[in-house]
Amino acid sequence: MSADSDSRIAWHRVQLRKNREALKALETSRFTTGEIAGRRKQASQTIADLKEKIAESERCIALHDRQTRRPLATDFGSLTGVNWSHWNANGGSDR
Repeated sequence: MSADSDSRIAWHRVQLRKNREALKALETSRFTTGEIAGRRKQASQTIADLKEKIAESERCIALHDRQTRRPLATDFGSLTGVNWSHWNANGGSDR
């Protein structure tokens, strides 16, 4: 993966990775050690919060990718719907 020039997107990528790892660890511990009745509500809320944060980061990254990346396919059908007016012949670098 290349480095992001937009620090907001880079932050979301780091948060996405971190939150996925935390969710995995929480769900794994939940099923391996079991839940205590008093902690069930707190764990469920934490899982819901992590899932929401993951979804928000995924939405932000997906929006950025749709706006900045060129299409990977080169068939005529996929290229006809793309607005190429903001791409220049020098590979998109600003000078």
